[in-house]
This record gives sequence, structure tokens and C-alpha cells, in this order.
Amino acid sequence: MSTYAFFDTVAAVATPFGKGGVAVIRLSGTDAAAVAARLFRPRSGRALTDYPARVAVWGDILSPDEPGRVLDDGLCTLFPAPHSFTGEDVAEISCHGGVLVTRSVLDACLRAGARQALPGEFTRRAFLNGRLSLDEAEALGNLLEAGSDEQLRLSRAGMSGHLARETEAIYGALCPVLANLEAGIDFPEEDLTELTPAELAAAVAEAEGRVCRLLATYRTGHAIAEGIPTAICGAPNAGKSSLYNRLVGRDAAIVTAVAGTTRDVLSETVPLGRVTLRLSDTAGLRESTDEVERIGVSRALAALEAAELVLWIADPTAPAEADADADGAAEAVAAAEASGKAVIRIRTRADLLPHPLPTGDGWLYISTVTGEGMDALREEVERLFIDGALRTGEEAVVFSARQAAALSDCADALRRVAGSLAAGLPADICAEDVRVALDALGDVCGRNVREDVISEIFSRFCVGK
Repeated sequence: MSTYAFFDTVAAVATPFGKGGVAVIRLSGTDAAAVAARLFRPRSGRALTDYPARVAVWGDILSPDEPGRVLDDGLCTLFPAPHSFTGEDVAEISCHGGVLVTRSVLDACLRAGARQALPGEFTRRAFLNGRLSLDEAEALGNLLEAGSDEQLRLSRAGMSGHLARETEAIYGALCPVLANLEAGIDFPEEDLTELTPAELAAAVAEAEGRVCRLLATYRTGHAIAEGIPTAICGAPNAGKSSLYNRLVGRDAAIVTAVAGTTRDVLSETVPLGRVTLRLSDTAGLRESTDEVERIGVSRALAALEAAELVLWIADPTAPAEADADADGAAEAVAAAEASGKAVIRIRTRADLLPHPLPTGDGWLYISTVTGEGMDALREEVERLFIDGALRTGEEAVVFSARQAAALSDCADALRRVAGSLAAGLPADICAEDVRVALDALGDVCGRNVREDVISEIFSRFCVGK
């Protein structure tokens, strides 16, 4: 976004398009109040700008280039800078929520001097004006996309600034370390440092520990916010699609008694307890001469390779002739497990097995017909990916790959600093790595993040937010 574009006054519908009771059109920028005043006439006869800030005023919404034409009646509220969401002058016009009337009011704003806001532009302006840190803006984006209560809880915690405050605290603790090192570089013959070598080493170790504790929360934050790529794998007709449908909550995959029904990979994102699963239902793993099925198996293996979690499905009621297929699937899953992927072994059709079901044999027994065993599956997934001691709504939690990568770079740099200090290396070498650590911390909250990263983050937002 150019500097000129940033200072434009922008407008967008801040509520979903469609029929509804109310729609809100938001304006932000230096001329927001002036644009609103060109098309909003209070019924009281007073000028819009004569009213106090943050007071909703009732009036008529006029066409700015067709004198006397009333588009609708509604409310207008002014939020002067810097006390607004974006930190700029903001005006919000509430009109009736029909599709045509909403479009007409937005068009009137554009004809009165505003331009159409880009996706995420209001939130981006809030970040650039210091109203939100970058991680708080990311948390807001997650809040808008939340599909589970746990995602809502994590997003609200991120918007409360827990992560921003912790990274800023670590940043502040490292600044004196860099200042002392630079003092020793600039004035080597004068004792201008305030920290002894032991104190410098202790400060670096403390900062590294805090960064590593933050990084340890990413497994949980990732599982909730981004979701775990999960492949449902097994031999043909083992019950994979039935489990997929049970988890998705609808008949998304075709289920028949014919082996090899699933030929492609079906994907859906679903919550399972506190964890979000990015599910892939795959073709049965077996050798085949059917060209289409072979393509499906190839795609199944690719999904298995990309997964972090594998749900290995086996049918304990399958006939003996299916053993060869089951063995082939087991080999593929064993290779995935050896590469570090989490694997949960599931035997389906538990409703057809003698009860009580076996325990302690390394398998979960599930019936997609009765729901038996689904709670045990949820508990096992949470055990693998959720830190039960972590209070996700109250503590700093790393929830994006971007944040985790920046903190990892910071921890690496601090380890290098600790090694350099222990080896008695020159202060300029230590100082350079402290700068790298500070830059990485700055990337988390947006102190010095690159423009392309900012653009990529806000492009995910909807227009109007």
C-alpha cells in the first residue's frame, strides 16, 4: 500500500451483505467526518459535526450528487482520532440492512470522497497507527474465523495482549545487554559498562529461557488456531469415510460396502474437543491395476506425507482376504510414524465386536454408528497436542507459524550470544547476535516486520475489517 493510499479516507460495509435489520458502513481517514457530513443530515437540523464524539445521531442519508434525494434514514456516529479503532477519524453510518440500500449508502460514501477499503485495511491502519500490535491483529483475524469455543478463547487472549506484553518485556530486558556491549565497543579504554560479564550471561540466559517457554506453547496454539493436518489412512473399506463423516458431522464422503469407493482426497476443517483437525479422508492403501484408484492411492500417500497426525483405521471384522491390503497400509503408516508423525491406531465397527472391548492393546475401538469410543479419540488427540497445564485464555500463547519462526530465530541468536560470552569472544560479535535476537522479537509484535509480511497477514481479512 502506498503512502498516498494510506492517507486516503476509505469506506466499506462492516457488516455482512444480505438482508438484515441493520448494516454499518465504516469510514476512516482524515476526511471521514467531512465525507459523512456531505451525505448525512441530522433530523434535528444541527450540523453533524456539532454533536459530541461517540454520540449516535438520527437523520437522513442523502445522495451527495442528487440534491434532496433521501436514500435511507439511520444513525451516524463520529469517533475522532486517536480514540477510534483505527486511530484515525472514523465515522460509522447505520442504515437498514437490505442489500440494495446498503450498496446505495456505500456508493454515496464513495461519491462523497472516500474510496473502497481493501481487505483488512481498517485493521491494518489500526496496526500502523499503534492501536494494535501485529500479534494482536493476527489474533483478531483468528477471532473472525473462529470455528470453536477454544479458538475464540485463544483469540480473545491474543487480542488482550498477553503475547505482546511478554515479548516486549523480553525485548526490554535485552536492551541493557546490547547497551553494555556497545559501550564496551565504542569506549574500550573506559569502564562505562554497568553489567559484569556474569550479569550479562545471566540476563541472556534468562531471556533465552523466557523465549523457549513461549516457543513451547506453540504446539498447543498451533493445534487450536491453525489446526493439525490429519490424514485418515488404512486399507480399503476399513471405515475411513464413515469416521470422516462422523467427525465432520454430515455425509460428506460416499460410504458403500464396495472396497475402493473413495478415489480422491476429501478435506474439511473440524473441531475435536480443544483441537482443530484439518482432516483428509484418503483412498484405501493397496496395490491396484485400476488407473483411477492408483491415482487415488498416490494422493493418499501424499496426504500421509503432509500430515502431522495419522488416524490409522483397521477393520477387525474384515475377511481374511483383506489381510494383504491391511499389511500394505500398516507398512505405509509405520514409515510415517518412524518419520516423527503422531499416529492413533483405531479399530472400527466396535458395535459388531463382542463386549467388553479389549483394552491396553494399543488400539482405540470406535463405532461410527453408535458413537462409542469417540470421546476416547478426542481425549487422545488432546493428550498429544494440548498442554493441559497451559491456560490458553490467560497466558501468552504462540499461535502462528510466523510467530514461532521469529521466536526460534531469537532463541538461536541468544544461544550464540551465550556461547560467545562463555568463550570470551569480542563484544562486537556478541552485540551482533543480540541485535539479531532483538530484531526477531520485533518481528513477533510488528516493531520491524517487513512490508510483504504485513501485506500477507492483512490480505486474509475480509473487506470491512
